[in-house]
Amino acid sequence: MLLLGGRLSDLYGARRMFGLGWVILLAGSAAAGLAGNVPTELVGRAVQGAGAALIAPAALTLLMMLFGSTPRELTRALAIYGAAAPAGGTAGVFLGGLLTEYASWPWVFFINIPIAVIALVAAPALLPGGRGGATGSVDLLGALTVTLGIGAAVFGIVRAPEVGWASAQTWGTLLAAAALIAGFVLIQSRRREPLVRLAIFRTPNLGAANLAQFLLGAAWIPMWFFLNLYLQQVLGYSAFPSGAALIPMTALIMIGMIVLAPRLIARFGPKPMVVSGLILLSAGLAWLSLVRPDGNFWVDVLPASLVSALGMALAFIPSLGTAISSARPEEGGLASGIVNTSYQLGSALGLAAATAVGAALGANELGDRGALTDGFSAAFLVAAGVALAGAVLAGLTLRGSRESAPDTESVTV
Repeated sequence: MLLLGGRLSDLYGARRMFGLGWVILLAGSAAAGLAGNVPTELVGRAVQGAGAALIAPAALTLLMMLFGSTPRELTRALAIYGAAAPAGGTAGVFLGGLLTEYASWPWVFFINIPIAVIALVAAPALLPGGRGGATGSVDLLGALTVTLGIGAAVFGIVRAPEVGWASAQTWGTLLAAAALIAGFVLIQSRRREPLVRLAIFRTPNLGAANLAQFLLGAAWIPMWFFLNLYLQQVLGYSAFPSGAALIPMTALIMIGMIVLAPRLIARFGPKPMVVSGLILLSAGLAWLSLVRPDGNFWVDVLPASLVSALGMALAFIPSLGTAISSARPEEGGLASGIVNTSYQLGSALGLAAATAVGAALGANELGDRGALTDGFSAAFLVAAGVALAGAVLAGLTLRGSRESAPDTESVTV
């Protein structure tokens, strides 16, 4: 739905879609928190996802509208935007544990309501309004086919370890996903007003930057997920201490994105930063694969997680900035939707693949610390391989080191 959210921002205005997304997320959070059964909660979560699919591309489009005329300011804004994600993830671990332990589980959803209200009240005063620069209609058939296709692909990979990779269910689901995605491409190529103008991928660096974002998500999210599991299931941390253990990594990635990355991008351009960041991320993940059943945080987790965080900080901002700044102004929402989709799809598929490998090697053997560690180690190695592949592909596909840099002057943060 991120692609649809981006297109709606281009057609009807980013601020309008940003506000609508928060209204929908608020409603979904309330529904999930008040749910008396699992199906109702799942519906609420789905509504939350629909709201987020409007918010994410609209937010990036608004950043382009506010800061796009000044590359230095845009780089700084994207750095803060990128740093918010790890901060939010760590805060979520903290707050989730605190709210579940000292309040009740519905507050995990209710906490979103005051945040949504603040965003809705502040948006009219702080954000630029107006309709989008694009014209045309909404391609609902295209949105439906691509959403179903991506959903089927993720579902098939996630379920495969349980039902078997050679099972009829797995093959049927993955073939259906391939057919739906192929149908989406065919629809887009024939419609006069498509959801995604396929020619946008011929824009220099846009496709390459989205590929980098896809592989970043496919490497980073499995690391974050399995690191939490290692802390809790092998080292015996509860939810709150495991959240605290992520603070050094979160702090470094925020500093790296806000302070270090803009300066290095200004000096060297985006390509060297994306490549070197992915190499560092791969090295950190390979280091994490050496975790031990009797390990400890200071030796087995902290150093490797800091290397991974630095790599993510260096690669994320230049690939994100290149992806959205390569598009035409009237397609800013579409470009934002594409890059968000790339990262989220990479995250989902990367996590599914790492989980499948980890489960096959013991990551689901609760209570057996040795088997768990073997499974987690394998998952870290899968993620390391993905990051290394990303570095190679970025080196081959991104254009030269300086011609696409957002700014060539020094950046003062």
